[in-house]
Amino acid sequence: MKEIVQIEFLDIEENDEYKELINAVINRCFEEEKLINTKLYISITLTTPENIRNINKEYRNTDKETDVLSFPMFEQEEIKEIINSKQHLVEDVLGDIVISVKKVQEQAIEYGHSFKRELSYMLVHGFYHLMGYDHIKEEDKKEMRPKEEKILQDLNIIRN
Repeated sequence: MKEIVQIEFLDIEENDEYKELINAVINRCFEEEKLINTKLYISITLTTPENIRNINKEYRNTDKETDVLSFPMFEQEEIKEIINSKQHLVEDVLGDIVISVKKVQEQAIEYGHSFKRELSYMLVHGFYHLMGYDHIKEEDKKEMRPKEEKILQDLNIIRN
């Protein structure tokens, strides 16, 4: 299987369980969205609340912590062209996802489900932002949320 995820642990301890989960979730996302035969990959950084706050401030002009940030490299139409093209000669990053592990832990407790479920949701949520989906408008949310839930259900990662 080709490498579709590059994982960085920024100021947190490396964790093999996180790596395994990230690879499983992102692979399922790539299969679902027919990206598996492309030369695209995703960069994922797991980090601290302080680091994500600094990244949020620097790149989004928002001086606050958040759970996940997504930095897409393509517009939705460009991704469709890549998928439909028979020539995937150039390796390229679909985008970057940055996740605050501490925020994931806090939200898992707050929402009453497992850390695995919350981290998986952050990954899927970030992935669909990279794919050009959003949830600001209600009609956009209606398109994005079912896609997220399908991935989690396919992996049997359910709320408990």
